[in-house]
Amino acid sequence: MKLQTLASKPKLTQVMIDDEKIVEAYGEPLEFYIYDRHDMDTFMKLASLEGDSVGTIAELVSDMILDEDGKKIIVDGNILPVDIMMKIVEVVIQRLGNSVSQTLGKSAQS
Repeated sequence: MKLQTLASKPKLTQVMIDDEKIVEAYGEPLEFYIYDRHDMDTFMKLASLEGDSVGTIAELVSDMILDEDGKKIIVDGNILPVDIMMKIVEVVIQRLGNSVSQTLGKSAQS
């Protein structure tokens, strides 16, 4: 396989948070968008924050939370409720981890 077949521009992907507690608290599932892939710098920043505070991780993740037009949601001093932000951090980190394993070939994972 030629390496260029794996290269592509990031695409917005919809993320739904339909966690029972979130839906109960806010009345419906919540949606936002993230890019399906990120540059290595962003990925390594997140990976290196593993032992850091959740606040530091949330700060980095907040730049990745987008609306359907690809615009940042957290702007102009706005913040999300803590329960939502915690869930978003969890979902984004999980998605980034899954995107790595999905692009690795089986031989590379062994």
